[in-house]
Amino acid sequence: MKKGTLKKVLRYAGKYRILIFISMFLAVVTAILSLYVPILAGRAVDLLVGKGAVDFSGVAKILLNMVVSVLIVACCQWIMNKANNKITFQVVRDIRTEAFDKLQKLPFEYLDTKQTGDIVSKIISDVDLFSDGLLMGFTQLFTGIVTILGTLIFMFYLNAKIALVVVVLTPLSLFVARFVASRSFSLFKKQSEARADQTAFVDEMIGNLSVVKAFAHETENMEYFDDINERLEETSVKATFISSLTNPSTRFINNLVYAAVALFGAFSCISGRMTVGGLTIFLSYANQYTKPFNEISGVVTELQNALACAERVFALIEEKPEIEDSPKSPSELTAEGNVDIMDAGFSYDKSKKLIENLNLDIKKGQRVAIVGPTGSGKTTLINLLMRFYDVDKGSISIDGYDIRDLKRSVLRSNFGMVLQETWLKNGTIRDNITLGREGFSDEEIIAAAKASHAHSFIKRLPKGYDTVISENGGNLSQGQKQLLCITRVMLSIPPMLILDEATSSIDTSTEIRIQKAFNKMMTGRTSFIVAHRLSTIREADVILVMKDGHIIEQGNHKQLLDQKGFYFELYNSQFA
Repeated sequence: MKKGTLKKVLRYAGKYRILIFISMFLAVVTAILSLYVPILAGRAVDLLVGKGAVDFSGVAKILLNMVVSVLIVACCQWIMNKANNKITFQVVRDIRTEAFDKLQKLPFEYLDTKQTGDIVSKIISDVDLFSDGLLMGFTQLFTGIVTILGTLIFMFYLNAKIALVVVVLTPLSLFVARFVASRSFSLFKKQSEARADQTAFVDEMIGNLSVVKAFAHETENMEYFDDINERLEETSVKATFISSLTNPSTRFINNLVYAAVALFGAFSCISGRMTVGGLTIFLSYANQYTKPFNEISGVVTELQNALACAERVFALIEEKPEIEDSPKSPSELTAEGNVDIMDAGFSYDKSKKLIENLNLDIKKGQRVAIVGPTGSGKTTLINLLMRFYDVDKGSISIDGYDIRDLKRSVLRSNFGMVLQETWLKNGTIRDNITLGREGFSDEEIIAAAKASHAHSFIKRLPKGYDTVISENGGNLSQGQKQLLCITRVMLSIPPMLILDEATSSIDTSTEIRIQKAFNKMMTGRTSFIVAHRLSTIREADVILVMKDGHIIEQGNHKQLLDQKGFYFELYNSQFA
């Protein structure tokens, strides 16, 4: 799995191969000049022969060359860091963009079965942690590898025997780093999952804090949070401890390498096969050679964490999207509103049947009310009409078009929808009414707000239609939030309407006035009304009574009362 994840990361980075080439070229220049400085230092040492025998002019020239080399290295490292930062954060931007784009294309089945906080954690926290590891990889990995190779070449050139000692001891450092890395990956993955659980729980609690307090559930929540927190602490401590073993272990081995070089070099100096300056060069190289191993071992540790986070993000990106729209689908359609449901079947859990053999023929302009007990399939029918879900069998057609042959955007543009659950975004009241759609004048917005009876409370807000509210509506009541959602539909009325408990949070007097506006709005338009308050659907042309996924009764209000069946019992239960 790690190799597969790494390949995916490299595929994203491949888009910026020019920057990668620049970074690698500068890494080579930096490494070569860094290796050239010890040679200059060794030559300077050899010019310090003894008292009264120091070549000051030669030392001065060498020192000047050293300063120039160090300045060039500093400039190269600055440019290389800029390039590495650009590569990293462009890759992170691309991954996060693709993850969010996939979120728009995922079927509702995925979103309904995943915790919101877990998805947020993947796109935000996991990508941030991934970027940290990737940046360290680009910053230190290239330079480290080039430095190791360059040092080996120079050492073999200077003294092959001592260089062999270094090469023989090197695999020990690599073995230790690999041993630790293989065990830290699974721990970092568990850490990432625990962090996601914590984010999901906190998100859930913040969004439902009033319910938690109302039912005095704070103690239980704290206990559950403590369990998650302790699990995160345990996995984090283990992952950090195991990964932290890499650096001291490799440093110990690298110090052995340094000591071996010093010992063999000292004997070479005594025997006259090497000068003191040559030993100085070799000791510098031994230090430079081992230093990248320490850095690379740290990079490997960070990469384990980064790849564990990247794996979760890629799992989201690679989720199966909803079925694509047919390329033959019409790009525009203004529906008349004839809806035909033929032998439709659907269930969320395929092992439990919900809607079976549903047949319905609705003509243009009809008002169709859908009633029934909780769980009977009312909202499910709406989900199928809007193609939030596709039927398992049978078909749903609008004006003769199977809705699976229509683009979802075209289909949904023909529906106006007001749900029991309100959704507001962070922005002004005007933004929440138009939802970013352009072309509406202030007069049209105000007219729609007056029709929904929202204008009066909007005027009382500090800045009227320019008042900024948060995504949860701020201090607006549930009824006021629902009025804003109704205003959206009244601003641009499409050919068909869906009202799913649209007035459930509104007081009775306001509801009566809104019902009059709805009646005017629904004239000539096919309308689907889901309601528990049966008093609101007396004027419907057709009332569908659903139970256990089936339409058990069908007719207008009077006809259903005369049948004295299930609808009759429901109606009388509300007015008994």
